Amino acid sequence: MSGNPFLTDKHEALRQRVREFAEREIKPLAAELDEQEIFSVELTAKMGEAGFFGIQAPKDLGGQELDTLSYIIIVEEIARIDSSQAATVAAVNSLAIAPILKYGTEEQKRTYVPPLCTGKRTWAFGLTEENAGSDAMGSETTAVLEGDHWVINGAKTHITNSSSSIAGGVTLQAVTGEKKGRKRLSAILVERGTPGFTSEPSKNKMMWRASDTGKLYFKDCRVPAGNLLGEEGQGGRIMLNTLDAGRLSIAAVGLGLARGAMEASVEHAKSRVQFGKPISKFQAVGFKLADMDMKIELARNTLYNACWRKDNNLQFAREAAISKLYTSEIAREVADEAVQVHGAKGLFKPHPIERFYRDQRLLQIGEGTSEILRLVISRYMGL
Repeated sequence: MSGNPFLTDKHEALRQRVREFAEREIKPLAAELDEQEIFSVELTAKMGEAGFFGIQAPKDLGGQELDTLSYIIIVEEIARIDSSQAATVAAVNSLAIAPILKYGTEEQKRTYVPPLCTGKRTWAFGLTEENAGSDAMGSETTAVLEGDHWVINGAKTHITNSSSSIAGGVTLQAVTGEKKGRKRLSAILVERGTPGFTSEPSKNKMMWRASDTGKLYFKDCRVPAGNLLGEEGQGGRIMLNTLDAGRLSIAAVGLGLARGAMEASVEHAKSRVQFGKPISKFQAVGFKLADMDMKIELARNTLYNACWRKDNNLQFAREAAISKLYTSEIAREVADEAVQVHGAKGLFKPHPIERFYRDQRLLQIGEGTSEILRLVISRYMGL
């Protein structure tokens, strides 16, 4: 049995399988894909063949029908090697498939979910705009119902899985009217290839350079009225509920990155000799490694508890916010200390510590900034 009360033998067997895949298929390519800023269609397909997409989707839709913790373990183990590939997996599962399963019609589920379970097609979550992000009500993209079609105008930016050759479309938030002086926000499914919908890749990123990030543009883009996800005016709720669950996967990226950085630091500290002995024997270094282990253990238990609550139909939004906030911040602390342990060696490419140090920075921003998460937590406290 596993030593962690949240885990079963099946979870541990899954972890081992994913770890072996990540070591074999991702690790040899990670540095090159990062350096050249390449989103790998081939590697994404391999992850699909391994069952890393549609993890919680029903089997009759092509999914694995596993629990939340299984999903988180998959993301965590991939992030232990490369955050870019973990981000691709997390975005398809949490931001693409999950809201369609929860809010979609049967026709929408059967149309959009099966291709996303294969790794041969991705899908985007279109919330962020130049003037909208933490302030979701700041959305300026509009959708006007004309007859039996929505006519969409606007733009989205910093959108994951939105511009590669296998990007299939986007679930976007748009303003569909007003009620009592407030914007009515709705979620609409827009397929790639729809006239008036274009995308372009966003390059020169500091982090997650091998993931697909893009900008989306809509100019008199017409989609069938039946492409509305959920009910008209429900878009804000759909987006926020999706982010609650998505925060668990971003926390998993942070946990996996921190573990990868710590393991590399332990290995380096045991082999690096100074003053006649391994630097791990010096208390100054040993205490850094001990602090890493402590923080990772606390982050793991916090995250796994949130997953357990979700799988048992308990309120988990507060726990997801705490987990994402804490894990993203310990990822920063562990990556920073990992550079210190490695010394100058950790500052140069293609050493993974240099990449880990860059990749962790997004975790305090994406799917809820650390500041917004503190606001969310404070509201659960009644403040």
